[in-house]
Amino acid sequence: MIEVIAFDADDTLWHSEALYFRVQQEFQALLASYCGDDGVMDELYETEMGNLPYWGYGIKGFTLSMIETAIKVTGGEIGARQIQKIIELAKEMKQAPVHLLPHVAEVIPTLSESHGLMLITKGDLFDQEAKIASSGLVPYFDHVEIVTDKTPDVYRTLLAKYGIDPRSFLMVGNSLRSDILPVVGLGAQAVHIPYHVTWAHEVAPVQGDEPIGYVELEHIGLLPDLMGRLGRSGSGG
Repeated sequence: MIEVIAFDADDTLWHSEALYFRVQQEFQALLASYCGDDGVMDELYETEMGNLPYWGYGIKGFTLSMIETAIKVTGGEIGARQIQKIIELAKEMKQAPVHLLPHVAEVIPTLSESHGLMLITKGDLFDQEAKIASSGLVPYFDHVEIVTDKTPDVYRTLLAKYGIDPRSFLMVGNSLRSDILPVVGLGAQAVHIPYHVTWAHEVAPVQGDEPIGYVELEHIGLLPDLMGRLGRSGSGG
């Protein structure tokens, strides 16, 4: 029986990656006069990956990676006005309102009446705290955890912290790499709800010949019915 449902935040409860995608397009256009668009996005992704150990996830790290990429692909010729434009794009991202995904405003209160709810999100503490506060969902969560990454060890530590049996725990998220596979590997359950835009870093290969070990739903509005069926089965699986 599932007792605790944990949710990812970005692109599970509210839109996020679409904002990054739009800014990437503007960044690419900004550099077009220097180097066209050949390889700019690949270079940015490579820079982001190299910078994760230094800056982690979030807007600030993304901004520093854009600036570093701009310097590299232009051979140091990028101008101060273009750098300033990158900074302005970052500030626009920080100020962007939180838009809940469809059904979230109804599903979270409904499930909070029957299950303990957790929010587990990774990224910059300042960014995530601001979005969580703006979402209007805080009252429905028993626990909120902002972590630097989502690994099996991180989930194992959180479950131990709150005394949660993995067999009674279910994680809901859009990322196979961060939200689904690490949890399934611990013996917990997971629900994958794909978002229409996915950062390449969050894409994880799945072996077609092996059972996937999780449920995939088209949208979060289908989650209460799934939980009802799991409850009626009495097995949590």
